[in-house]
Amino acid sequence: MSATAITAPPGAYTPPARGTRESLMLNIGFFAMVVGMFMAILDIQIVASSIAQIQAGVSASAEEVAWIQTSYLIAEVIGIPLSGLLNRALSMRRLFVFSAAGFTAASVLCAFAWDINSLIVFRCIQGFLGAAMIPTTMAAAFTLFGPNRSMLQQVAVGMVATLAPSIGPTLGGWLTENMSWQWLFLVNVIPGIIAATLVWNLTPKLPTQLSLIRNIDIIGLAAMALFLGSFEYVFEEGPAAGWIEDEHLIVWMFLCSLAAVVFFWRAFTRANPVVDLTIFKDRNFAVGSTVAVIVGFGLFGSIYLTPLFLGTVRGYNSLQIGQIMSVGGIAMFIGGPITGVLIRKVDPRYVLATGLSLAAIGLYWNSFLTAESSFEELFWPQVLRGLGLIMSMIPSNFIALGTLPPHKMPNATGLITVCRNLGGAVGLAAINTMRLNYTNLHNQEISAGLDPSRPEVQDFLMQAEASLRAAGNPDPSAAALGQLVRRMQVESNVMTFNNLFLVMSICFAVMLCLAPLLKRPAAAGGGAAAEAH
Repeated sequence: MSATAITAPPGAYTPPARGTRESLMLNIGFFAMVVGMFMAILDIQIVASSIAQIQAGVSASAEEVAWIQTSYLIAEVIGIPLSGLLNRALSMRRLFVFSAAGFTAASVLCAFAWDINSLIVFRCIQGFLGAAMIPTTMAAAFTLFGPNRSMLQQVAVGMVATLAPSIGPTLGGWLTENMSWQWLFLVNVIPGIIAATLVWNLTPKLPTQLSLIRNIDIIGLAAMALFLGSFEYVFEEGPAAGWIEDEHLIVWMFLCSLAAVVFFWRAFTRANPVVDLTIFKDRNFAVGSTVAVIVGFGLFGSIYLTPLFLGTVRGYNSLQIGQIMSVGGIAMFIGGPITGVLIRKVDPRYVLATGLSLAAIGLYWNSFLTAESSFEELFWPQVLRGLGLIMSMIPSNFIALGTLPPHKMPNATGLITVCRNLGGAVGLAAINTMRLNYTNLHNQEISAGLDPSRPEVQDFLMQAEASLRAAGNPDPSAAALGQLVRRMQVESNVMTFNNLFLVMSICFAVMLCLAPLLKRPAAAGGGAAAEAH
């Protein structure tokens, strides 16, 4: 393999001819970028199922250990929009390699963290440095292969963006159970080194604009970091803290609002803003970003709710949950290539509408859960939801980015990634808040019907008491009443999960109303005149 990187010709970048050695090398380099993107997204969720083991390993409290995930998310959401400016300043190749190398080094530091404080700091570094790999890979899919040849690359990006968070908890649980929690981070080392090496050697050298860094808007950058960081923090902590009932959280809400005003003012008044928000004037991009918010909500929300239902209601262990969750991942894996073929054959707006419809139907089907629902009842809803999510993400990215000129691509991919991540963060906060409210509501509704004078209640208590007395229980009356209360809690939980899946289904259905506002892209990312079929 050559140690010399492919060099782009002077002037505008021209993709190598299909079937040539240069084209093969470029594809290998791009799929190395996909590996890096996969790692960055995977690390959002990989620690989710191993929090208890990490907590014991670094001697942390329950409140402290939660920051292992929160710190990564906050740092990542700050780093992603900054990637657009850094892409233009350093070039796509240099930015990705620096990001992959920094992410890999930070992963090693996380594995050898000596206490909770050091682990949180290293997770912040890992999230911030790795953030650029996600939008840079998305931009590369459009800019390195020409307007009509990027569908395979876009499918790969879409599959990674949906699959990585889906398998993160399962992979993390397996690594922790069979090795140790340190391997949650060490698993990144070899892929990170390979990805950085291949991208450095096999992707084109593009022009740099280092003057952009020298002239960076420091005030705008600080305001963006405070705005996005505090926004993520508020929505992470809000449900548990009771929102405005917590004085500490109110302070962060004020700082978030103040920073938002400064950030948007600088973004719309400066000649060289940190993030170019005028791109939202493009109707396709604005609608595509809105769809990305809902896709993030549906993706992260369903990944959160389904294991929670299986664990709290059904009492399944992590392996059983992983087996059931794998159905949605397999559906996405199969649906990705199918979506790519469909976008080439038919109007991508129809593919998007189909994906939104399938996701809405799958989530609606999930709203009929019972306390006995298991693999059979969850199979088809997960299949439809998985197909719907991948068929929503790929065409929404294609439509949102397909009408933009190449020089706007890095900034646009960063913004649409932020929209998807913030959609997940806000969605999870909304889910947790609604979960508390719905559970209280259903507990009140069910308890109101548990009048001891009702024949049905009396029959249940008598049968339970008789069974417990026969089993030798010393206080069968109290134990029977406890069974009744637990049954009430299980049923109220099931009703709550059904309500939440229904809310997500309605959100996807509403997105169908935006489909008529979209214009069919004439070309994918390059501004070429040829139509993308």
